[in-house]
Amino acid sequence: MSFARAPFTALACPLDGAPLQHGGACWRCEAGHSFDIASQGYINLLPVQHKRSKDPGDSKEMVAARRRFLEAGHYRPIADAVAAALIELGAAHTDELACLDAGCGEGYYLRCVAESVGEAHNLSLVGLDISKWAVLAAARRDPHTCWIVGSNARLPILPGTLDAVLCLFGFPVHAEFARVLSPGGILLQLDTGPSHLLALREIIYPSIKPERMLDDAPPAGFELIEQRRLAFDFELEGAALIADLLTMTPHLYRTSPAGRERAAALTRLALGAEVRLRAYRRLASA
Repeated sequence: MSFARAPFTALACPLDGAPLQHGGACWRCEAGHSFDIASQGYINLLPVQHKRSKDPGDSKEMVAARRRFLEAGHYRPIADAVAAALIELGAAHTDELACLDAGCGEGYYLRCVAESVGEAHNLSLVGLDISKWAVLAAARRDPHTCWIVGSNARLPILPGTLDAVLCLFGFPVHAEFARVLSPGGILLQLDTGPSHLLALREIIYPSIKPERMLDDAPPAGFELIEQRRLAFDFELEGAALIADLLTMTPHLYRTSPAGRERAAALTRLALGAEVRLRAYRRLASA
């Protein structure tokens, strides 16, 4: 399916919030702060003073594991559900759609969105992640999207310039999402449910802690317009793919060496996925 792709240009300087202008091989604000475009096409808008570590976010190994797992198609139902909700709630009301994936990883979900949006829409996509390895991998796969190394805590995006924000398995900063969304803009937030990857968690942990309760109250500046639960089963064949799943999740670092050994001994694993997708609308008064 063909569609029009428009560049996303409403970038803000991460140091002073001023608009960035694209010129040559860099983006620059009026104050003279300049940010080079990497040879792979992405932009690093995460100043060193905003980092909490030398190399924040997912490691190169985690990104590679996630890429292999996602490309095997096991989470495609999640990607399809996100794309369908975005088209129904966001793209249905406009011919142009500017969408940010806040915590984009290696870009899988934005690529699926691009595949799903019809030719009647002009699509302007921007993916942001704090991991330079994730953004590097995303930029190599899709040169038509604006890829940014940055933080959800300080989105380098001008106020009110987005129609939609995706936060999928991520770390939501609702005040920032409200700032960059236009009035009536859509936030799609996806979180795991109690049974998500339960079979794996029962193997790697000595006991399963109760899942934290999700707050059903809409975040400030938003109204809840819809929520959907998605659950499905899938099976992993081979130790390598099981290892990829564990490596791409926080469970790798939360489990003990004994738990990791039990997972490494597996050659087949039947799993269930459970997620909740909530759609919020940005209030005009935000």
